[in-house]
Amino acid sequence: MTDAVHPVAIDAAEIAAVVRTFFAAFTSGPGCAERLDALPALFLPAAVIVRTCGGEPMSYDVPGFVAPRRELLTGGAITDFSEWELEGRTEVFGDIAQHWCSYAKQWRQDGEERSGRGMKCFLFVRTPEGWRIAGAAWDDERDGLSLDQARLRS
Repeated sequence: MTDAVHPVAIDAAEIAAVVRTFFAAFTSGPGCAERLDALPALFLPAAVIVRTCGGEPMSYDVPGFVAPRRELLTGGAITDFSEWELEGRTEVFGDIAQHWCSYAKQWRQDGEERSGRGMKCFLFVRTPEGWRIAGAAWDDERDGLSLDQARLRS
């Protein structure tokens, strides 16, 4: 019997590292510009990112997704912003995978502490350079919709 790690476990660990890097990019303060500069490398060039959040879905390409977040995180209107995964699940089949997770965020705006939570779904594909995000979508909590209603099951 060997102690070899199963390939799916390796894939899941590599995907988890991409997810951590994604969330870490959305931290204001020192190093923010560099983290945002590195963010596009996590995606396929033609990836689509979709924000729902109770309104008409908004689709972004990678540059269109990064640019307003760069302004938000470096423009001074908000400070002390951070976002992180709370709980997640990854499923892998061959060269495709999905990662479904809850997340939280906090920041200071107009002198007031603010926070939020939501769900993100990532679609991954394996490339010669490693796992890349082919698409992502998210929705945030609001009146009538809370993480307490969403149960992640393994």
